[in-house]
Amino acid sequence: MKQLATILAISAATCLSGCATKPFSPFPENYAGTSATLSDSFNIRGISEVEFFYAEQYEGNSWENARFKSLAVNHGRGIYMSPVTVSRGIPASKPTKLLIVARTQYAAPILDLTNAVYQVKGTIEFTPETGKQYVVTGQLGGPRAAVWVEEKDTHQVVGQKIEVDGEAAKLGFFDK
Repeated sequence: MKQLATILAISAATCLSGCATKPFSPFPENYAGTSATLSDSFNIRGISEVEFFYAEQYEGNSWENARFKSLAVNHGRGIYMSPVTVSRGIPASKPTKLLIVARTQYAAPILDLTNAVYQVKGTIEFTPETGKQYVVTGQLGGPRAAVWVEEKDTHQVVGQKIEVDGEAAKLGFFDK
């Protein structure tokens, strides 16, 4: 019986030790190069509705973004949403692939189901410059829906815009 308890304790400890994961960082260990900054953005449409423009993945790796951080911070607040900005450093002077997204988000899941949700996303590639600040931005609704990355100070688009017809960006009931 004592052996069984020991085996169960070791098994539980082994299983639980894999639960703590380190957040993704775009910088390799011991990185000595230069960096730039990439920020998500949003457009507040009301107390319950926000349009988020964010980088969902860096080089195929998911990382923290404004939409999911805002959902976590606002959990339990009912129909009220206060969006949160996310900025992160990225290596400069090397081609970078980002999955960028523009998406409507409501504070409460029932509002997603009863209102229009728009989304456009795609992968872009650009080479960040040392010390520059970049912002994921876009537009939803209207005749066109788009998401892109631009240099913060000059508003110059880097990479390419991901653009679709406004109605094509409207998600179906089961896509929300």
